[in-house]
Amino acid sequence: MNSQENIAGRLAKTFIDHPLTFILSIFILSLGVISLEFMPREENPQIKVSGGAVIVALPGARPSEIKKVIIEPLERKIKEIKGVEHIFSYAKDSVGIVQVQYYIGEDKEKSNLKLYDQVMRNMDLLPKGAMQPIIKTMDIDTDIPIATIAFYTKNNLTSQTSVYNEVSKIAYEINKIKNVALVDLKGEKKEQYNIEVNASKLSAYNLSLGQIANQIKALSLTTPNINTNNQTQELTILSIKNAIESKKDLENIIISYNFNTPIYLKDIAKISRSFDIQNKKEALLYKKDTLEKDIEQLTLTISKLKGTNSVTINENIFKYIDSIKKDLENKNIKFVVTRDDGYTANNAVNSLVQNLLISIVIIAILLIFSLGFKEAMIVSLLVPMILSLTLFIGFMMDETINRITLFALIVSLGMLVDAAIIVIENIVRHKKEDKNNLDIKIISINATNEIGNATNIATIAIIMTFIPMFFVGGMMGQFMHPLPVFVPIALIVSLFVAYVFTPYLVRKFL
Repeated sequence: MNSQENIAGRLAKTFIDHPLTFILSIFILSLGVISLEFMPREENPQIKVSGGAVIVALPGARPSEIKKVIIEPLERKIKEIKGVEHIFSYAKDSVGIVQVQYYIGEDKEKSNLKLYDQVMRNMDLLPKGAMQPIIKTMDIDTDIPIATIAFYTKNNLTSQTSVYNEVSKIAYEINKIKNVALVDLKGEKKEQYNIEVNASKLSAYNLSLGQIANQIKALSLTTPNINTNNQTQELTILSIKNAIESKKDLENIIISYNFNTPIYLKDIAKISRSFDIQNKKEALLYKKDTLEKDIEQLTLTISKLKGTNSVTINENIFKYIDSIKKDLENKNIKFVVTRDDGYTANNAVNSLVQNLLISIVIIAILLIFSLGFKEAMIVSLLVPMILSLTLFIGFMMDETINRITLFALIVSLGMLVDAAIIVIENIVRHKKEDKNNLDIKIISINATNEIGNATNIATIAIIMTFIPMFFVGGMMGQFMHPLPVFVPIALIVSLFVAYVFTPYLVRKFL
């Protein structure tokens, strides 16, 4: 037995005969199963992007004045905030807007608080008459949807406004689902009255658009209920309904008088009840397997909270959608799922597990020819333990399973078995060269101790090559963040597992 044991020798000596070593191995594998089950899954890592906009109104001010008395003082003070990368400003009539972009990776909550605090502390710099600043923060976490569903009606049997009314109810219910952050609609056609004024008739009656707008606005006001006591101490309730309740009400609005003859809105304009025709946006659905092309549709987009599991969220979303499918069909509304990040992320993880199993088999076959059958089996048993412990540590660090996490594990897969192969190869060599008939326990500890320092240094050298990735800034640094996290963890874990379990399994099987 070597009197000067390094960390490898001490770990081998401690666990080679320990009664809890086998239980520890089962526990580590269990941690891997738990991590794989509960670790949040998403297609891409969510990137920390912070920013915001400060909006200040100064009624009646010209853009040049806004720039001088609002934008320039705000810019000077906002530049004092640590972490600000860019400031973009523009002035319009009566309003100034200053947009702030922080360096990628800055904490969103802290950045928002710093911006709010800086603006509020310098309110005295704003001119007299300026309104309370509005501070709107940017939230890119919820800008990228994890699920999109396109709703459409077959053969246009249902109006787009009816589709919007139904889907807006669905959006409200989906927003109640746990960990759903934002629900939005794209291509919606909101119901409204459209008044298309005939310019030639407007000129003939010597009217202006302003007169028409004022008359409609005046009639559309709703007088609130008035509850009061009169002289007889009786309760009087006065209520006036909204004057515009139908297309006919609009048609009969009197705009003006021409030689004591009333001019009605229907005399100078075409009035219809449909969707908001001034909204030029539209969303179309293309189907390859049918003759239908350019189907008008309304897309429902759903985003999740940061760090949550897109798989379980999407399962709950589509479970709800399936529950109302028959009701939608009765209303002649159909839908198609156009994006499902939960399905993609789940398939990627399941595919990785299958590929890892195949890789373990390939490693075992290769090692059989170089080391022997039993030795190859020992190394193959250590790979799932290394991956299990790596995933659990990542789970504890609030990491998620995504494409870059899986890429990191695949990249490190070839390096994970290096330590175990070195340890077992050295044990086998010592066993063959042993002339004193030493116990396999002593041989295993001595062989592990012998290669400990060299293996540690070699592993540290590999880890150091990934350290610079921690300092990569910008979008790429945030996107590739799991790579410099998981590869070093996997390599360190591989050393621990190799030193603890390789001598133990050698003692049991060799």
